[in-house]
Amino acid sequence: MAEASEAVLERAEATCAARGAQLTPLRRQVLSLVLEADQPVGAYALLDRLKAERPGAAPPTVYRALDFLLEHGLIHKVERLNAFVGCAGAPHGHAHSHAHQHAHGAAHDHPHQFLICGRCGATQEVTDEAVTRAIAAAAAAVGFRPQRATVEVEGTCARCLLAA
Repeated sequence: MAEASEAVLERAEATCAARGAQLTPLRRQVLSLVLEADQPVGAYALLDRLKAERPGAAPPTVYRALDFLLEHGLIHKVERLNAFVGCAGAPHGHAHSHAHQHAHGAAHDHPHQFLICGRCGATQEVTDEAVTRAIAAAAAAVGFRPQRATVEVEGTCARCLLAA
């Protein structure tokens, strides 16, 4: 396992312990599988990978682990793809942006946007405060108070544009 992923796993363990939660071996393994994936990974793909080491793993096993990881802000769900990525605030060596660093709070809900390439599937997480402010202003203008916002933008990544 890459050193960066190991550092993320250790930090995740410490974060959970500080909140009185436990990053069990199963949860740690699911987080590791998400971090190792080159692209957002779906629950059933995770289950297939998990079964290599845990033959008795079933869908509820993976979904419970994913729910825990989401709740503690260790991963994000890309709704458009129905798949999961590690939080870009954690230093792992994949295509996710490291544009922001943050401490995960108990209700980890930092603003983020996902740029999703329609050709290769690469997904990059970014945090642009101007986008966050624009959404808040538009909501306030109509008397709406947002609790959470995730923006998912489909398009073509730089690598695919260069290859075209």
